[in-house]
Amino acid sequence: MRQIVLDTETTGLNPRSGDRIIEIGCVEIVNRRLTGNNFHLYINPERDSEEGALAVHGLTTEFLSDKPKFAEIAAELRDYVRGAEIIIHNAPFDLAFLDAEFERLGLPRFKEHVDSVTDTLVQAKELHPGKRNSLDALCDRYGISNAHRVLHGALLDAELLAEVYLAMTRGQNSLTIDLTVDAPSADAEQIIVATPAEEMIVLAADESELAEHSTLLDKLDKEVKGSCIWRAEPAPAN
Repeated sequence: MRQIVLDTETTGLNPRSGDRIIEIGCVEIVNRRLTGNNFHLYINPERDSEEGALAVHGLTTEFLSDKPKFAEIAAELRDYVRGAEIIIHNAPFDLAFLDAEFERLGLPRFKEHVDSVTDTLVQAKELHPGKRNSLDALCDRYGISNAHRVLHGALLDAELLAEVYLAMTRGQNSLTIDLTVDAPSADAEQIIVATPAEEMIVLAADESELAEHSTLLDKLDKEVKGSCIWRAEPAPAN
């Protein structure tokens, strides 16, 4: 499964009044692993940023003046995101700007080029109702360092959101995600070595290991909003 975590920076808050995209950052996730195949571009918006927006991202008109215009990078962006699930925090904001840019070029809306769009702000509100669910708040909640986030940046924010998304959606299956192996081929020789039970060495967990295990179970309980399967009592032997 290919997922793209996407973020944008803009000249202001309203694409209908002419505000434009000035930066796009995308982080690729395949099978819940960051691939490093990221997409990042600064864009010349052909206008100045509003004072409030400039204070957030710090990208000046002078800095952006020699960057490509959106029309010059639209095809590259579409090729990169095509067919993927797109993950955005507060998706309506970014989609409104992307749709406005595509509309200027006579292109279909952004969603027409991708498989689907997932809004992590909606997910976070469902998991943590009544709590702050900004990207900074989620980083704090899931123990993800954002100390280097002095100004907003599309790629930096996409990288942080990718970590937040993986933590937020980890669930119980994540404990076995790295334990999967390829099934043996039909003609592969299979050797099964049985070890007598009396020869097996059993090492009991010490107190610190039991405490660490209990902490992990508490965290899983919180994520699944109940009791995880590892707390279930074993069925009595017949």
